[in-house]
Amino acid sequence: MAAVSLEDDLREVVAFRIGSQEFCIDIRAVREIRSWTPTTVLPHAPSYIIGVINLRGSVVPIINLAERLGLGSLEPEARHVIIITVVEGQVVGLLVDAVSDILTLPPSSVQPMPKIASETTLSFVRGVITLDQRILRLLDLIGVLPNVRRMM
Repeated sequence: MAAVSLEDDLREVVAFRIGSQEFCIDIRAVREIRSWTPTTVLPHAPSYIIGVINLRGSVVPIINLAERLGLGSLEPEARHVIIITVVEGQVVGLLVDAVSDILTLPPSSVQPMPKIASETTLSFVRGVITLDQRILRLLDLIGVLPNVRRMM
């Protein structure tokens, strides 16, 4: 019987801010974190797609995550960051205000969403993490970006 490591029971997440709200995503989906880069606009793209950037020879769509989550729209500035993620094999950038932490958590720290949440919220958020006075929403990137394969 193989020994089970404590590390197998831990989850790492990247925490970030959009305005005063805190969210996180599984670190395994994160390829890199980079400073804001101006984008090339795509005609007739959904409003939450800011445009595309050239990332070492690959064209990467950039999502205004605030707008996608219904929190208004970020006007990109030099202080913002882009979290480059890989979702179902597609590289996608997420525009956020700032990355705040990389946290290591036991899976038990993720609480289910309250039953009163809307269907859209339930498709976007996998759970809630409470840390002292902070509450982070763990995003489900597949739910947030359901048409990721059709974006490019």
